[in-house]
Amino acid sequence: MLINKLFNIQFPIVQGGMIWCSGWELASAVSNAGGLGLIGSGSMYPEILRDHIQKCKKATDKPFGVNVPLLYPNIEEHIKIIIEEGVKIVFTSAGNPKTWTQHLKQHGIAVVHVVANVKFALKCEEAGVDAIVAEGFEAGGHNGREETTTMALIPQIKKSVSIPIIAAGGIASGQSMAAAIALGANGVQVGSRFVTTHESSAHINFKNAILNSLEGDTKLSLKQLTPVRLLKNEFSIQVNELENQGASTEELTNLLGRGRAKKGMFEGDLVSGELEIGQVASQLKSLQTAKDVIDDMVMEYNNTIKRMQEQFI
Repeated sequence: MLINKLFNIQFPIVQGGMIWCSGWELASAVSNAGGLGLIGSGSMYPEILRDHIQKCKKATDKPFGVNVPLLYPNIEEHIKIIIEEGVKIVFTSAGNPKTWTQHLKQHGIAVVHVVANVKFALKCEEAGVDAIVAEGFEAGGHNGREETTTMALIPQIKKSVSIPIIAAGGIASGQSMAAAIALGANGVQVGSRFVTTHESSAHINFKNAILNSLEGDTKLSLKQLTPVRLLKNEFSIQVNELENQGASTEELTNLLGRGRAKKGMFEGDLVSGELEIGQVASQLKSLQTAKDVIDDMVMEYNNTIKRMQEQFI
């Protein structure tokens, strides 16, 4: 099934539901521009999530969804609010897709689960999800342990499952969208590029740090805990030094502490905050509106397809 048809959207472009960056303003702007906006619930208390859903419903008459990390401590309350507020699309991650998929589907909600390997893609299909986000090693934030790149991951999963695949990780242009679809994806999920939009709730310090980043300024870290791709700063350097010294899980946990992601991404502390962003950060050089991102990607995609077709004339 086409992603456009599954979600009733114009373009097969999904905005990542990123903690501290994906509130109702970004989600509604993406949906209004023809993509699928997602509210990132992982950084929200239950009533904050309800408020964002209600504001999003007022800001757009287009479909939007909520991204729900299944390890979230208030998961039952989040699911209850999503159902009560009539949200029809849920993206789940960081947990077993069997836990909530059928419950959500019984309430008429389309369910998509994020995976980083074939093993969990098969589990998703078994659980009855409507689609899969196949997220490669390039992605920002929490990541798979296998370190499989998007270009390698998509064709492997395509051969293994029959449900639609949404490619994620390293996708920030129409060219990369064309590449992902050529490999078998039915659509793409874009995270990092939407962080650097005007509607993103990320702090302007974080946005500027992304725009000023260079090739190689992100690294997959904290592999002993939960692998996460971070932008280089004093905190990430401390993490890397500890890991190189063979630090224990306890030592890394103590260094991480609580609230690091909020401190960096939402409050703008570029020294001691956790700055989660993808490898494509160095390609991003200007703040845009969410509509500009969608329009640019669609134009680039069409031009890329035309250019490729001309190679064989």
